[in-house]
Amino acid sequence: MKKIIFVGLLGLTASVGRAQAPAFKRAFTNMTEVGGLFGRVDYSTQFSETVENRLSLTAQTFNGVQLRPRLAVGGTVGIDWYAAALLMPLCAGIRYDLARDTQKNVRVFTSLDAGYGVAWLHQSVSGYKTTGGWVLSPGVGLRIGRPGVANFTLSMSYKRQEAHVEKPVDGFYTLARSEDRVYNRLAIRLGIAF
Repeated sequence: MKKIIFVGLLGLTASVGRAQAPAFKRAFTNMTEVGGLFGRVDYSTQFSETVENRLSLTAQTFNGVQLRPRLAVGGTVGIDWYAAALLMPLCAGIRYDLARDTQKNVRVFTSLDAGYGVAWLHQSVSGYKTTGGWVLSPGVGLRIGRPGVANFTLSMSYKRQEAHVEKPVDGFYTLARSEDRVYNRLAIRLGIAF
């Protein structure tokens, strides 16, 4: 009998505690960032090998719903200007705050974007055809500012993006030429989130 009363009081205490806690309201969230894509490119032919450092411009915006106080789910749209391609990644995205105490002015968050990059804005040279490919971008960052208001963000992520290029046939040396590209870059971005 004592066990039943104890379990009943424990359940009553838990339900009263839940009733007094403020209810979380789902809200729209946005994170817009601009930065650079840093990487190295290796060009190999039968006669020589060249390695170059590359810096490309990137911009992206994440729009979603704050499902929990620390979890947001939504979509990411961006622009990546590589030396030979202008690709627009369309991704599903997740943002998750790692800190439990949300009253801090600096919070650490993680991000994951996965989707497909399209070449709708790319203007190919005559005879060339560039198409996009799969995109994967995990990252970590800092959100600077009080919760519930606009925050500044500083993030670092790895970005892997595929592309495919069909080149014109020259008729003399080759009958068909195509190239599968994989852009592996370190992305460093600054932005604003609300």
